[in-house]
Amino acid sequence: MSLFVDPLRTRLPGWLLLGWLALAATPAPAFEVESVEPHWDRDVLLLDARMSFTLSEEARTALQSGVPLVLMLQIEVLEPRNYVWDRVVARLRQRYRLSYHALSERYVVQRLNTGVRASFSSLEGALYSLGQVQALPVLDRSLLEPGQDYYGQLRVALDVEALPTPLRVWAYVTSDWQLGSDWYPWPIQP
Repeated sequence: MSLFVDPLRTRLPGWLLLGWLALAATPAPAFEVESVEPHWDRDVLLLDARMSFTLSEEARTALQSGVPLVLMLQIEVLEPRNYVWDRVVARLRQRYRLSYHALSERYVVQRLNTGVRASFSSLEGALYSLGQVQALPVLDRSLLEPGQDYYGQLRVALDVEALPTPLRVWAYVTSDWQLGSDWYPWPIQP
């Protein structure tokens, strides 16, 4: 019998568990930014965007059990630079709460930044409404220098931090709750 304990063999299960957790927490491509159309109204950059949402079965079940889901729309305006990271000129976050009211059997979408609410008879209708952003003010033209290049990027994701604590812990380690889109870049003409 050997008294020597191989350190690799004793650490291997821990490394395997960490690797599995990393793979399990990889975001699923459940949200997609389909198009972004920036346009100027006087000196304010407005944004129209189209997105699509596919909720995981776990997110649907939680929603219908009374757990509201908060979606965060993130917008950045950047100035490209050659040798360092691009400079962030403006950053905007819009938050939307999607909830289900069992008594009325209605889905409610609330824009948390403004408090505006809308009610829908189906989850598909509520998700479609969430995916239609129109004339969202992004920034004032005075923040941009004439002749300089700029671009914007947009993504949308489920705000895991807004989930109830017991569910939040599970959401960090399972891909069923890592719902979000990739960054969608778009050019800006100052």
